[in-house]
Amino acid sequence: MENDYQLMIDQSLNEFYTNIEDRIGATDMERIRKAYEYACEAHCTQKRKSGEPYIIHPIAVARIIGEELELGTDAIIAAFLHDVVEDTNRSIEDIRAEFGSGVAFLVNVVTKQKKEEYEHSKQIDNYQQMLSSVQYDIRALLIKLADRLHNMRTLSSMRPDKQMKIAGETDYFYAPLANRLGLYHVKTELENLSFQYRCPREYANIETLLEEERKREAINIEHFIELINETLALHNISVRTEVRYRRPYSIWRKMQSKGRDFHHVNGKHYIRIIYPNSSIESEKNTSLRIYSALTDAFNESPGSVANYINAPKENGYQSFHVKLLSEQGTWEEVHISSERMVRNSRLGCAAERTEGNVDSWLSKFRSVLKDIKHHTHEIEYMDGITSSFYNDDITVYTPKGKAIVLPKNATALDFAFEIHSRIGEHAQYARINGKLMSVKTTLRRGDVVEIGTNDSVTPQPDWLRFISTYKAKRNLRIYFANQRLLEYNRCLDCHPIPGEEVIGFKEANGTITLHKRNCPTAIRLAAHHGDSIKAVEFKEDPEFLYPVRIRVRGVDRYHLLSDLIVCITDELHLSMKELSTETIDHIAACTIDFAVHSVEELQKAMENISSIDGIDEVSRIDIE
Repeated sequence: MENDYQLMIDQSLNEFYTNIEDRIGATDMERIRKAYEYACEAHCTQKRKSGEPYIIHPIAVARIIGEELELGTDAIIAAFLHDVVEDTNRSIEDIRAEFGSGVAFLVNVVTKQKKEEYEHSKQIDNYQQMLSSVQYDIRALLIKLADRLHNMRTLSSMRPDKQMKIAGETDYFYAPLANRLGLYHVKTELENLSFQYRCPREYANIETLLEEERKREAINIEHFIELINETLALHNISVRTEVRYRRPYSIWRKMQSKGRDFHHVNGKHYIRIIYPNSSIESEKNTSLRIYSALTDAFNESPGSVANYINAPKENGYQSFHVKLLSEQGTWEEVHISSERMVRNSRLGCAAERTEGNVDSWLSKFRSVLKDIKHHTHEIEYMDGITSSFYNDDITVYTPKGKAIVLPKNATALDFAFEIHSRIGEHAQYARINGKLMSVKTTLRRGDVVEIGTNDSVTPQPDWLRFISTYKAKRNLRIYFANQRLLEYNRCLDCHPIPGEEVIGFKEANGTITLHKRNCPTAIRLAAHHGDSIKAVEFKEDPEFLYPVRIRVRGVDRYHLLSDLIVCITDELHLSMKELSTETIDHIAACTIDFAVHSVEELQKAMENISSIDGIDEVSRIDIE
């Protein structure tokens, strides 16, 4: 068995060295070989859970770094050594002495720091340690992602509880991180491996259905691709084409979001048309030339064009998307990309390692992490990270043309908070593409959004259900945390307001709930739990308003409704939330919701309304 393992190790190393030596100089190849020997010696007595020699893992991580992500010498060396300090008696100073400070820094970042007491939890502190490395070198995150990717590829040897823990971490943190780094292939593989171990039956079922559909549709798709190739050949456009099937996790997410079964979900595959690189400047023209040729030959789905060349996704993804009608009457999704775009989709932030490119990526990360790091609650911290890193992006615009990148399904409220916290807190309405809309409206890519504000408008608790971005969530949480809380809870059946005769009952958790003295619930509680009764005084407070509802009946006449509105809003300066009216045989019945500070203010409002010409009856009714 040991001989078999050694043969496997030698074969893997030889393949690796052969694959990278064309781009790595001889001197650096010697350093890489030395790093392997150092790691091999350090881990020589250790085994993986599968029983394999431990060194197989560092080799695999180094291969992901060197071959799949095409990183350089120090990153490859650090990948070989990434577990040496954590799992053996070697120290960071030993690494520094042998391989230099650059390698030592990378190894230190990916080494879990052992503490007697963690600031949040071992996992959260580890995430923070990794993310803080972005301030200096993004390669540390790539090594950690490569480490996680190989662990996920070999997760079958772990106990089910460990599989769930590692899969959960992967889906919650590492896959979103790969997405934000633009590593589409890593992100997709991590998501699917996590899904496979968390929900093996669902994964297997979707995989089986996908394979059946692939076989069933193969001839039609091949014919469609032939027509594309023939069309482009007539225009002397050289391309290569391929069909790409989406993975089970992507399809499962669509099924969940659309509420549909497998057979009624669209977009299980797409056709990729890839043209050779010439120059970045000419890519848009080439893509449009291909698009023009194809839409001369095929019908185009209206509104299906997505130009990610002009407006790349936040993670750097570029391509030109369109849907074309096949001879079978189905809309085929087509992605038009250059070879450079395809490579960048695979390598993400590691693709174009110019100084400006790296600085751009670091700047994006720094701005997000700087915004989040002051919040110490671990769930808030991780929610902030994942909401910032995970979601697909849309780009919307201010009326002056400034592009604002938001997560998919973001609302006008998210947009408002992205512009400025004060605009978000006082957002009254939105104009989306010139049309007046609620601030809770979900935005679409390319929308032009203008926010109308009003100082009298303040955040409402239900806003939390209509936001996606960390910035909006953070500002609303801060806003609500700073609001002075009511001293008492109010009964949800009788809705007492200051000035009414009330009684309090002490709850098991120590809080006091107020009831009107004639409330049936209060009467029942007094009979069963009389010892919990507390004498309370419910006083008016200028900072708090309480919703009330009244019913108004009278003889209908010209301007009756406008007189009601003027009385409530202009004369009494009360904020009216809702008004409904019905007129039958000249008798008008109105239900009006507004807010007051006290029962005295409510009584005054009812008296003023009663004095309006034609009003016969004004009564308070319960809010259901």
